[in-house]
Amino acid sequence: GRCRELLIPGAPVLLQYHPEPGRKTQYTLTHVQKGERLVHIDSQAPNRLVEEALRQGRLTLPGLGTPQLIRPETFYGESRFDFYMEAGEKKAFAEVKGVTLEQDGWARFPDAPTERGVKHLKHLACAAAQGYLCYAIFVIQMSGIKGFSPNWSTHPAFGEALLQAKDAGVIPLAFETQVQPQRVELAGPVMIDYRKGRKEPC
Repeated sequence: GRCRELLIPGAPVLLQYHPEPGRKTQYTLTHVQKGERLVHIDSQAPNRLVEEALRQGRLTLPGLGTPQLIRPETFYGESRFDFYMEAGEKKAFAEVKGVTLEQDGWARFPDAPTERGVKHLKHLACAAAQGYLCYAIFVIQMSGIKGFSPNWSTHPAFGEALLQAKDAGVIPLAFETQVQPQRVELAGPVMIDYRKGRKEPC
């Protein structure tokens, strides 16, 4: 995302030193402090955290159970999903989105319009119609969150696509993370508020 609400003058940040040749800089920006929250902004982390939790048995997806097969970056037709999984006879796809935007204690996605995100949801809905278990997993890269909501003000089409995917059988899930300077770990699920007055328990 653009992280405009995080990367403001004077905001404390954490950097990792990477002196490898060929890099434009020797440092990678990994965390930003926003008020009392430490926000992890590594865009590669959400997929890694989900895969780690699945393989360690700390994350059980509704209807799937513990997968015996976890295959990252798998094509389905013209789509490429973050994960393909099998548990017994059950087959599943999952798409993971990292969330760094927080407003009034609520995590929101996206922080900028994302046609790619809309396309992913539509493709998940198509896979669900073919009998696959399908999940849209939102990894909130901070803790202490009230819940998750689509960012209707920034990209209403994404919110509509999420509702349509849900109605088609896709299972949206949102998890916060425990963020420390040296470690980030997937934590518990949080409520999803699809729109004002329309809430579902996690």
